[in-house]
Amino acid sequence: MARYVFVLALAAVLLLGIATISRSKGRGGKDPPRAPRIPSQFSQEERVTMKESLKGAIQIPTVSFNPGEHNTTALAEFGQYIRKVFPTVFKTSFIQHEVVGDYSHLFTVQGSDPSLQPYMLLAHIDVVPAPDQGWEVPPFSGSERDGFIYGRGTLDNKNSVMAILQGLELLMIRNYIPRRSFFIALGHDEEVLGTDGALKISALLQARGVQLAFIVDEGSFIVDGFSPILNKPFAVVSVSEKGALNLMLQVNMTPGHSSAPPEETSIGILAAAVSQLERTPLPNMFGSEPLETMLQQLATELSFPASIVFSNLWLFGPLVSRLMERNYITNALVRTTTAVTMFKSGIKVNVIPSVAQATVNFRIHPAQTVQEVLELVKNIVADDRVQFHVLSASKPLPVSPSDDQALGYQLIRQTLQSVFPEVSVAPGICIAQTDSRHYANLTTGIYRFNPVYLNPQDFRGIHGINEKISVQSYEAQVKFIFEFIQNADTDQKPVSHQHEL
Repeated sequence: MARYVFVLALAAVLLLGIATISRSKGRGGKDPPRAPRIPSQFSQEERVTMKESLKGAIQIPTVSFNPGEHNTTALAEFGQYIRKVFPTVFKTSFIQHEVVGDYSHLFTVQGSDPSLQPYMLLAHIDVVPAPDQGWEVPPFSGSERDGFIYGRGTLDNKNSVMAILQGLELLMIRNYIPRRSFFIALGHDEEVLGTDGALKISALLQARGVQLAFIVDEGSFIVDGFSPILNKPFAVVSVSEKGALNLMLQVNMTPGHSSAPPEETSIGILAAAVSQLERTPLPNMFGSEPLETMLQQLATELSFPASIVFSNLWLFGPLVSRLMERNYITNALVRTTTAVTMFKSGIKVNVIPSVAQATVNFRIHPAQTVQEVLELVKNIVADDRVQFHVLSASKPLPVSPSDDQALGYQLIRQTLQSVFPEVSVAPGICIAQTDSRHYANLTTGIYRFNPVYLNPQDFRGIHGINEKISVQSYEAQVKFIFEFIQNADTDQKPVSHQHEL
């Protein structure tokens, strides 16, 4: 190991001496941001209104429990709430509003130039359950404390719902007329697969013959403090998202009395199988896209030594790969992850159970397939007594383009440079799943990004406790939408791309 470290250190010195050849191949300095036609400057009254509107949205418990099982009273209330707080959007003649699947919302904003291909902004209304235990404030209070708004949905994903509509409302108040048409789709069941919301909106648009230049949905963030290698914040614009495999492992045995137990019980056999899965991570896929492109682009923005390391992954790849594995978040970027989420067995303390079941959730790396992961899992368990039942599966989505001709990606990048000039931008992978997968039939350019700073503590609040967003971050998100809609009114024509796999 010492020899390996010495060789890497020597190589770093040599590479520094030759000024890192590969750095010159990266994308150069940042493009100067183009000033929007209407400045993103909001009055104190408008800033208070946008903050209070978000707090009111958080107070409506639009919880999704299971597919088809929602707090429908809250969802209906939310539909009335957005009408109340965004009156200009609803009364503007060139904005059409439709309710789809009873509780999802589709807005069609008709632009003045029909030659420009439309795009779509996505977000979702529903949230996961939030028991009161462990929260500093009630999870649906929308309380403000020390410059933060607390509550379920402040990061996932009512902040995006409200920021999109708030940005549009402010533009309409200023009599802005967009050139490029666009859609806003707000699903009501994203947290439980999105089959009644996003999927139905997608089918509706497809039946109308709509094809989109690009889509922007939730996903990655402006990340800060996730890795000691990265010495500055950077925006990860996810150009792909992982697939998923929900697999039930089951062991069947003859039941019996606990006073005369067999050598192994169904619970013991299954526990050993699950333990083996947890102790045997699936293969590290470091070096595949889009992670390698992300690191190479960041190399041009970072200072020594990170710039040297990321510019020369042919040498430092094994070291970077090992470092990423050590952090549970960056580890999810380099492999298919394994999470045991449910375990069920037993009916009575003195009965040997006949059945033991465990459910394991795998998030599949874009470089792998569902079938590959299933075969790997069977080989790891290597026990014929364990049965495997696929409960649900979805493949990873193709990689959307992020080159200079990728309209959606470049518009995000341009707007980021204006609103967050201190932030570097790079393509990445969304480790979760989003509603955007239901719209893959409408465009090849799908980008998942929340223009909000996120640190490791904030990340733990998503689907956890004490989820919160700073008032300043939410204002910046509204500003991002306000400028993005204007930036999208460019004459640039979308370029046809083939997906990379």
